[in-house]
Amino acid sequence: MAITSSAKRAIRVAERRRALNLHRADTMKEALKGFRKLVGEGKQKEAEKVLPALYKALDKAAKRGVIKKNTSARKKSRAIALLRKDSVKLKK
Repeated sequence: MAITSSAKRAIRVAERRRALNLHRADTMKEALKGFRKLVGEGKQKEAEKVLPALYKALDKAAKRGVIKKNTSARKKSRAIALLRKDSVKLKK
């Protein structure tokens, strides 16, 4: 257990940051799941509308260090590739 006041404060700060980081991670994961679900169901228009929210969640997570910047870029790239791949399938 922390003894000094600065150590106690550090524990409080760490708990707050952890809660915020978990919230950001959950938001990001839910956005990805929702996007993939829409694409899987063939709802291209709805998936395109959800894409900005997905990008926002990924960017915020990367900005705050929940995920790395390249991870965010990779997830965004794969999301748009998935959307384009399914839109090509539906057109054929």
